[in-house]
Amino acid sequence: MKVEAGDFVVFHYIGRFENGEVFDTSYEDIARENGIYVEEREYGPLGVNIGVGEIIQGLDEALIGMEVGEKKTVTIPPEKAYGMPNPELIIEVPITEFTNIGMEPIEGMYVMTDSGIAKIAKVENEKVSLDFNHPLAGKTLIFEVEVVEIEKAKESSAGEAES
Repeated sequence: MKVEAGDFVVFHYIGRFENGEVFDTSYEDIARENGIYVEEREYGPLGVNIGVGEIIQGLDEALIGMEVGEKKTVTIPPEKAYGMPNPELIIEVPITEFTNIGMEPIEGMYVMTDSGIAKIAKVENEKVSLDFNHPLAGKTLIFEVEVVEIEKAKESSAGEAES
């Protein structure tokens, strides 16, 4: 039984950058080994509906045709992952936006804004550059996936009267 669009698939994964650094995984032991363990997170296989945009396009496409127990390593270019960085998603705000609330902006720090999460890209003079691009934008991602379970899409029986 192979994965098809419309199926619900449960799978384990390890996500790496091209240099081999692990950035995400469904395995708790691998998260701990790579220093990315998050206490509040529940580790385990991920369940998604295939072909409806619940996960990045490249991973969605890679799972199609796989079977339970099958493992695959797939390289996903930015265009099929989180896209390329968009310069329009980098905005400058006055440093007073931070200092007025008693906060010192630091480059590399993530902040929650009314518009969502942003990374402080640059702090200079009286301005702070906020980057609203996804942190993985522009990156080629390598995923090792293993299909754990496939729940076939419900098909309407042929011959049933539509009411």
